[in-house]
This record gives sequence, structure tokens and C-alpha cells, in this order.
Amino acid sequence: MDYSPSIITQVAKEEEENATCREEGANQVSPSKKPRNRGFFYSLFCCVSHRETEPRPVKNNVPLLAEENGTLLNVPAEPLLPQMKSNDAGKICVVIDLDETLVHSSFKPVNNADFIIPVEIDGTVHQVYVLKRPHVDEFLKRMGELFECVLFTASLAKYADPVSDLLDKWGAFQCRLFRESCVFHKGNYVKDLSRLGRDLKKVIIIDNSPASYIFHPDNAVPVASWFDDMSDTELLDLIPFFERLSKVDDIYDMLNHQRTSS
Repeated sequence: MDYSPSIITQVAKEEEENATCREEGANQVSPSKKPRNRGFFYSLFCCVSHRETEPRPVKNNVPLLAEENGTLLNVPAEPLLPQMKSNDAGKICVVIDLDETLVHSSFKPVNNADFIIPVEIDGTVHQVYVLKRPHVDEFLKRMGELFECVLFTASLAKYADPVSDLLDKWGAFQCRLFRESCVFHKGNYVKDLSRLGRDLKKVIIIDNSPASYIFHPDNAVPVASWFDDMSDTELLDLIPFFERLSKVDDIYDMLNHQRTSS
């Protein structure tokens, strides 16, 4: 993507401020995953920081200590999610990523954008052009009927919240989690499922970035990164699988079977 020199300057400033805030433990908010450019857009939408190092795998169901700048930090014990609603009792909790999983966003004008979101950075409002992945409407509607759905993105809320308002017509997302809810681990924003406050055998994460679920790979349903292929059918193809998965008591057996058979 092409950026003007002024935006690139703002980007560098934004990333430097974000890095400082992370080291001080301050909460942040921002979007996306595998951007094609490491400028302003990268700072706003990324799940992987500019310091790319290989994250250390962590086994499922093991209490975690997050590692940041070589220092082990205690992960807060307070659950990220509120107590499950009584009408959702027994349902599987499905954690769904946003950028490159459900949508793709860009600062570059797009003629067929589904949404245009104004985002204010350093006193300047920038227009973010958002494309919806094909069949995302059918996918979210059905997922909301079957599961307790949670949006979990490494993006900033100033972008991801208004996108979710427009995207989720049916109120499928019962909770939204943003970058400040991630664990910053070895240069990556990791979505630590053990902090949700849900039984891990009834938690699934749908995400295009393996780094996002490195702590709990056995709970993941990976999807291919999506940018602009309007013939893509991955979300539509996943619906029958999730309809079957919604009936199980322990997600691990079915997910393991799916991995070994595919």
C-alpha cells in the first residue's frame, strides 16, 4: 500500500508510543494480522509486533506466565469474559478473529468497500476502507445461533469496535476483546484462551494467524488469510463443520480427528 511521507512519519511515532505503553503495562487498542506493509496500517491493525521472534509453544491447560522483554510476568487471574449467560449454559465458546479472517481493511481507497470507518490518530482522522469476506453474514448469523461467540482481535478498539458494530447485524458477538486483552509474548500478540474464564475443552478459536493461538493450538480452527478474493468460500464451507461441532461435549477429539483426516 502507498502512504504519503506525512502518514509514514505518524506511523513511526505511533509504533514508538505503542511500544513504550506496552512496556509500561498500559492498555492499548488496535486491528489486523498479516499486513502487507509495516507502516501506519501495520501499527493500527497488527497482531505481530515489529520485533518478530519465534514464540515459545506452551502446552494446553498449563498455567501461564507471559514473557516480555526477557522478564516473566504474572498473567492476571481476573477472567476476560463475564459469567456465561444462563441461556448459553452448555454452549461452546467460539473466539473469532477479525482482520484477514472476517474482513480486510486498508487506508488505500477501495471502490467496492463495504464500510468506511473514520479513525482518529494524533488529531488527524483517517478513512479506513473495509471489505467483508464472502459469506461472512451467513457465517456470523449461524455461529451466533449455535455458540457463545466472542470477537477477539489484536487490533485497537478505535478501529475494531465500529467495524464490529457494522459487521455483526445479528448480535452474534456477546463480548469483544481487543489488543489490551492479548498477552505480548516474544514479539507477538497472543490470545491466551486460559484467561477467558471458560473450560478449555469447550473453547475454540478461529484465526488466520497461528501466532495468535500459539498457547493453545489444539483449540484452533485455522483459516486462510483473506484479502480480496471475492470467490472465497471458506466461511461458508465451515458452517456444516461447526454445526456438528456444536453438539460435542469435548472439542479436542473432534478437532484432532479433523486434523488427522485432512
